[in-house]
Amino acid sequence: MSAYLRRLSLSDIPAFVTAKGDATAGAVLIKQAPLDGTATLFQRSYDLDGNRVWVTLAEGEERGVDEAVARQRSFDPDIWVIEVEDRSGRHLLDEEGLSG
Repeated sequence: MSAYLRRLSLSDIPAFVTAKGDATAGAVLIKQAPLDGTATLFQRSYDLDGNRVWVTLAEGEERGVDEAVARQRSFDPDIWVIEVEDRSGRHLLDEEGLSG
């Protein structure tokens, strides 16, 4: 997670840890907000071949995405949430080393 935050920082993309989970076992959700009232929520998952990928859990109005985050945290309080704020929608999740 710290490597991801560092990559964002080096690309001048603001990011904030908005919910802290378990330091050793917590899953990570990434909320990308282009600052226009919408957002997309990503979670790392596995494809049919067993490869780790980022999947979209929710997208649309930011309020709805925030509600999806709250639901996920109610099931698993160990989840970390990182909010990425970039007007052009960059999140860097497709970069080498982060996609899998």
